[in-house]
Amino acid sequence: MAIKHESELYEPIKQYYEQRGYTVKGEVLRCDLVAIREGTDSEEDMLIVEMKKTFNLALLLQGVERLRLSCQVVLAVERNRSKRGAHNQRFGELAELCRMLGLGLMTVTFYKTKQPQIEMLCEPGDTPRRTMRRARASRTLREFKERSGDYNTGGVTGRKLMTAYKEKALRCAWALQQLGPSAPRAIAAHTDVSQAGAVLRNNYYGWFERSARGVYQLRSPGEQALAEHAAVIAAWLEASGRAVLPPSH
Repeated sequence: MAIKHESELYEPIKQYYEQRGYTVKGEVLRCDLVAIREGTDSEEDMLIVEMKKTFNLALLLQGVERLRLSCQVVLAVERNRSKRGAHNQRFGELAELCRMLGLGLMTVTFYKTKQPQIEMLCEPGDTPRRTMRRARASRTLREFKERSGDYNTGGVTGRKLMTAYKEKALRCAWALQQLGPSAPRAIAAHTDVSQAGAVLRNNYYGWFERSARGVYQLRSPGEQALAEHAAVIAAWLEASGRAVLPPSH
């Protein structure tokens, strides 16, 4: 059941904190909700909640601004059971973002026949749970280093990318075009692609075929790929200082 106004979040959240020993008041100097635990009156004990129907940048910035007033700031949004608006339903990632900023995050789920349900996804000051992914970082760095140049436009979608693996396959295709049917060892020596044997055997792009035992040759799709990506090969040849031989026939 989707709410129409963010003000509908106020009563369930107020009850939630009152049940936990807080005195709650709404719209205190532009703060949606301010709560003070009973028996305390210091600024350190003040909790601020900012509410929106959905999680958005305005709410996040509002929460960051409220951290200048209190170290206990919670963002509150509706959890829409219809699952519409997928970018607003990624609560695991949103909770981690809030942890990184020192914010709390709660959701309120509304029902037709029972009381709203509140879920506290993270408390203010919770430690982030996700650590750096070392293996993935290493793969990213290796992919960066193994590319000979910048052949992709960042942010573009729907296009095939020039990866380090594809570059290696292109180099193997170029070597076969130069040398004619050859063994993987000769291709590796001609291109510095140490995994030339695996590239030729796996034949991921369909550019190669085995002409004899331990010997591979270039197929027409490989010729077409070399023509299509001539700039990649030219840049690699220039950077590596390799000489171009007349193509083998």
